[in-house]
Amino acid sequence: MSDFPHVRARFARAVDRYDALADVQRQVGAALLAGLPATAVRGRVLDGGCGTGHGLELLSRRWPGIDLVALDFAYPMVARARRRGEQGSRRGAAAGLCADLQALPLADGCLDGLWSNLALQWCDPARFTAEAARVLRPGGWLAVGTLGPGTFVELRQSFATVDRYRHTIPFLEPDALGDICRRAGFSVVTLQRRTRVLHYADLGSLLAAVRELGASRVTGADRRPGLMGRTAWKSFVERYESLRTAEGLPLSYDTVCLHALRIAERMPR
Repeated sequence: MSDFPHVRARFARAVDRYDALADVQRQVGAALLAGLPATAVRGRVLDGGCGTGHGLELLSRRWPGIDLVALDFAYPMVARARRRGEQGSRRGAAAGLCADLQALPLADGCLDGLWSNLALQWCDPARFTAEAARVLRPGGWLAVGTLGPGTFVELRQSFATVDRYRHTIPFLEPDALGDICRRAGFSVVTLQRRTRVLHYADLGSLLAAVRELGASRVTGADRRPGLMGRTAWKSFVERYESLRTAEGLPLSYDTVCLHALRIAERMPR
């Protein structure tokens, strides 16, 4: 996970504000749930990157009898999620794990399902899918909601008027995600993409949403080495304000939903 300690700390601090910033997560969660079977599901299901527990709540209400496990790399998120997951469950609070999605502290083949909504983008996709394939039994399902390269296009274009540095983390093409899943040992059932646009009253709240969700944590040579000067900042603000509509300042999220099944043997590379 890129810049892991800093991202972990940011998510831990954001626990009380996270739900207010999670409109897109809720929309993608609904799309992920719609792609899962409506019939009864049994066994153990992991919510990987559970945040404050929106996914656990959805899953426990759809299938009240399943054994849920909440996993996040920020402990305050896990604690909040476990309490929230009780709302629809007949089994009480979900088990909780504070761990990295790329190194799951779970036995091989111990899961029947793995749900991960807007967490994959913080990981190495190949490491994540390899771990998912390891812990899922053959026939187990994987449901992943993530973000594609069209995410924050307005922000990138506005920054491009003042410098050539990267101001947000990179996002994976959906077809590349599908290929990575197949190589890890999955049969991809559906791979859907949809642009969702949120609007913000002012630039401060828009940038706060990006920061609190961890998306501005850029590392490496592409990162701006220092603060932006006053003239450059003014140009950036003017460029973004030119995009304002009656609804506010737009910010696009290129959302991707993948549903896949763990096959018995990995596909040849």
